[in-house]
Amino acid sequence: MLALRKGVANIRSSARSKKFSSVPVIQNFINGKFVDSSATSFIDVTNPATNEVICRVPESTRHEMEEAAGCAQEAFGTWREVPVQQRQRVMFNLQKLVRDNTEEIARSITLEQGKTLPDARGDVFRGLEIVEMSSALGHLMMGETQGNLSTGIDSYSYREPLGVTSGICPFNFPAMIPLWMFPVAITAGNTSVMKPSEKDPGAMMILAKLAQEAGVPDGVLNVIHGGHDAVNFICDAPEIKAISFVGGNEAGEYIHARGTGNGKRVQANLGAKNHCTVLPDADKDAVVKALAGAAFGAAGQRCMALSTVIFVGETKEWIADIAEEGKKYKVGSGFDDDVQVGPLISPEAQARCEDIISKAIEQGASCPLDGRGVVVEGCETGNFVGPTMLTGCSTDNIGYTEEIFGPVMTCLEADSLEEAIKITNANPYGNGCCIFTQSGSAARKFQHEIDVGQVGINVPIPVPLPFFSFTGSRSSIRGDLHFYGKEGVKFVTKAKTVTSNWTYKGNLGGAVMPTMGNK
Repeated sequence: MLALRKGVANIRSSARSKKFSSVPVIQNFINGKFVDSSATSFIDVTNPATNEVICRVPESTRHEMEEAAGCAQEAFGTWREVPVQQRQRVMFNLQKLVRDNTEEIARSITLEQGKTLPDARGDVFRGLEIVEMSSALGHLMMGETQGNLSTGIDSYSYREPLGVTSGICPFNFPAMIPLWMFPVAITAGNTSVMKPSEKDPGAMMILAKLAQEAGVPDGVLNVIHGGHDAVNFICDAPEIKAISFVGGNEAGEYIHARGTGNGKRVQANLGAKNHCTVLPDADKDAVVKALAGAAFGAAGQRCMALSTVIFVGETKEWIADIAEEGKKYKVGSGFDDDVQVGPLISPEAQARCEDIISKAIEQGASCPLDGRGVVVEGCETGNFVGPTMLTGCSTDNIGYTEEIFGPVMTCLEADSLEEAIKITNANPYGNGCCIFTQSGSAARKFQHEIDVGQVGINVPIPVPLPFFSFTGSRSSIRGDLHFYGKEGVKFVTKAKTVTSNWTYKGNLGGAVMPTMGNK
């Protein structure tokens, strides 16, 4: 860990509190400088595998937040005038720097968030793809043209940046989600004020450093820290025109209501309960491995985790095989090479997960694979829950109704594809779903009738690539424009339509047009 600590030393203040004299404090990033906060309140950042305090996050002061928003507003006046091809070149530089520093960012993620190093590298890579998309953003900002609407009259449109945008980030993808937000926004000509999760801010701070090295001018990207007060500031600050949020439903509903109430655009990706339908003609071996990885990988702490499986007909007999596969998953520190399931983010998350498992069993579920009470040698104080399966669940069982956000697979049964579709559509969430089958007609029926925004066919986690958009639906999103892709660009820009009249009168201020007679 020495290399990591050295690599991020310049984003951590040398200031120490009396109570935590040996613990560094994360800095703000305002107007191109990493600056110590004058905050008096701090939030501990802990290693989820040990609960050791790694550093502390300041609750940025009102003055600091206002300074960040003000600098972003001032920088916007200049940055918006930079041609889009030049802004793209900055992203081209950033993608190389992120690629070259993937290991440092990944190790920061594993230290602060807990996910395994391979998962952390994947976190960085999926965000890197958005930076790569942003390196060629110009064509997504093109407008429309219609000529000769009347004599000398043409109309055309183009997209302009909104101004200052902001991102409020979750703990589960400390690199990918920020990279969903600020690269698209600033390449489109906006400036940005980011608030990383107070649980794992390190990745965002490294990204801010790399963005500066890539050529992002002072004030274009700023980073503040904190909890509820910082969120309220972002929702209320008149300089901020748009807010991107990823996280839980309660916070997302609040941010959407408060932000839109202040006239801001808000896109909020919320909770999920992703369903998989398994048909009897599916490839059993492929299903078993895919479902185990999608449910238990990343300790289930992802909004696209495959938390619910509907076994159709005799496929319910495959539950035992998935349980056996889950038993092979090693639980432990994300830094250990052979670990597949790291810790949950906090003791509270662990306690909540285990409590839901217990209540689900009390409500009639069976538990053929139970991950409660896991103790990892050398990390005895970590927040570990092992792969868990709840079977025989009804749709009113807490194991089904709650988004557990842990390595827990809830198993339902159905007699037909139609019943499975009905169950999925009755759930309020619409983030993602999938079907495993070898029948093209069954797959087509499923994708046509399912009321979920992102569908996988023999793909367990159908996250779209950047040239599409992340199209979760129903209670999984608030706002009508999604992240990245065409919709992401529309979210951070506004259309301007121009109607012009240049009727030719035959006399351009005394200039004589060439004719056969005056050559």
